Amino acid sequence: MQLRTILIVLVLLAVLLPMWFVALHGEPPSEEIEIDQSVNEIRPLEGFVETPNKLSPSQVGVVVWVALFVLVGTLAFFHRFMNEAARPDADVDATVTDGGTVGGGSNTASDARSGGGVSTFPWLETDDRWITKYHPSSDAIEGLVAMGGLTVLTITFAALFTGEYLTLARTQYFGVYAFGMFMSLTGLTVSYYAWFMPHVEVAERRGH
Repeated sequence: MQLRTILIVLVLLAVLLPMWFVALHGEPPSEEIEIDQSVNEIRPLEGFVETPNKLSPSQVGVVVWVALFVLVGTLAFFHRFMNEAARPDADVDATVTDGGTVGGGSNTASDARSGGGVSTFPWLETDDRWITKYHPSSDAIEGLVAMGGLTVLTITFAALFTGEYLTLARTQYFGVYAFGMFMSLTGLTVSYYAWFMPHVEVAERRGH
């Protein structure tokens, strides 16, 4: 783990721990109100995680802060993964750098890509905009496996969510199944971008 990462974690803990200590002295949890099972089969309180029935405003604030930090960390992980883990190496033949040459000694990005057998992008290139770097998609078998598994997970969580809605209706399970479904869809998008879309960087001349 990098020193910068450790420092970030320590700063977050230094902020969140005092906030949570103050939040613990807020409103006490309220008593459970259960549905009479002899009248209705809905079980909104049944679940596998013990959670408080009521949170104070201070506790809600801490939970929101933690959720935002987790969201930022997740976005950073996905961004790093899409740009590094599943991308081809930077020195592959189809890569074009600003002012460099590839293959037959072309001096422009368009000529280099044409000489290397890569299609041009007339809708992207203009007199004031040109491609400075191009990585073709890897189309690796790992991408197909990842997308296939995530597709199965998405369908599974969607079926569980629907089944929960039509049968027991336990609110804690609603959140778990919805989270699993949306994260699986997110993983599908990330996997498609990482393995099956080319990486293009452009430069543009702009007047000021």
